Amino acid sequence: MQTSDHTAAALAERFGLSLQGDGARRIDGVATLARAGASQLAFLANPRYRSQLIGSGAGLVVMRAEDAEGYAGDALIAKDPYAAFAKIAALFDHRPATVAGIHPSAVVDAAAEVSADASIGPFVSIGPRTRVDAGAVVGPGCIIGEDCVIGAGSELSARVTLVRRVRLGQRVLIHPGAVLGADGFGLAMEHGRWLKLPQLGGVVVGDDCEIGANTTIDRGALDDTTLEEDVRLDNQIQIGHNARIGAHTAMAGCSAVAGSATIGRYCLIGGGAGILGHLEVCDRVVITAMSLVTSSIREPGEYSSGTPLMDNRSWRKSAARFKQLDALARQVGGRNKESQ
Repeated sequence: MQTSDHTAAALAERFGLSLQGDGARRIDGVATLARAGASQLAFLANPRYRSQLIGSGAGLVVMRAEDAEGYAGDALIAKDPYAAFAKIAALFDHRPATVAGIHPSAVVDAAAEVSADASIGPFVSIGPRTRVDAGAVVGPGCIIGEDCVIGAGSELSARVTLVRRVRLGQRVLIHPGAVLGADGFGLAMEHGRWLKLPQLGGVVVGDDCEIGANTTIDRGALDDTTLEEDVRLDNQIQIGHNARIGAHTAMAGCSAVAGSATIGRYCLIGGGAGILGHLEVCDRVVITAMSLVTSSIREPGEYSSGTPLMDNRSWRKSAARFKQLDALARQVGGRNKESQ
């Protein structure tokens, strides 16, 4: 494990934080409050965990000013400790340096264009009319189809598939197993049999997006499926054809967006949530985990659906009563009319 020679004073200056305590304190790594040692940095963002601060062995802690009152240890004071910690932790994310060039086992079509500054790993396949820009990294086992663009500084970590007509912006990070540009689920019924609609669009991914492992994004039927800049997708997410995800929206694992749905900017979609096709979700909406969006959302706010977890016996009783709700509502409505 590599170590770094960062002092508390240097970190405070670099990230615009206030220092409380010994500026000469040296930090060589990061950890949680519960596990951090004397040469490690931890953070306190949620006041509920303040009790852990007392017994923590962390050499340096990022926290808010109000949480630092009375704290005898060394601290960095931040308005947003979690964001500050994320920036500092990046200093300790030591990754192997990439080497520019094309691995001998890679297969690159003669009609493809690969920058001399790009890195193409082993067993990669790159199709015709595809462009790989400077500083891009295409990891081992990736398959890049025709008419794709991999923007400058983007990274496809391993076994990523861009089927066709996928355009990535700059600094896009895609994790293993993701598939972009596969056929959308477009079907028409004729004489009792399905007809497949050709998927003639593509996928457009904006700058600074991140796409999780085994996530799938279908290409559009006519228009492109689009992720605007700084969209963050967790693992195993499905984005249907012609969907549009607004900038700075984040979606947790196993959530799904059906075809032609539009999600606004700065939205947060919880794990396992679903959004039906052709709906619109406005900016700054929070959808809690396992919720199902069945109609468009026009006002910002937090939305939920479903029933909370309970013991099975109670749930069975409640489920039986669900069936009686309509009759009960009619009965109550009838009584109200009689009383008027």
